[in-house]
Amino acid sequence: MVHEKQTTLTGPEVIGRAKAFFSQRMPQSAAFPEAEGPGFVTLRGQGGEEIALAAFAADGATRVRGSTLFFDQALARFLSTLPEPAVVTT
Repeated sequence: MVHEKQTTLTGPEVIGRAKAFFSQRMPQSAAFPEAEGPGFVTLRGQGGEEIALAAFAADGATRVRGSTLFFDQALARFLSTLPEPAVVTT
């Protein structure tokens, strides 16, 4: 499943938070970096399950996209911790 969110954080801040968040989960929900670059990280968890996360600038904020099969609940929880951009109404 693919999850998306916009945040006020930069891409590297999102990636850093993701690595810390998933490494501190309970053992069955933990995932650790397998590959990473300036705007992405791939985390590998129990049984070889994967979380792919990308963060890139879009529309004056940072757009975060994550994909996983096994870690849907944990990924949604992580995304809920990211600060959202202010909503501007005119």
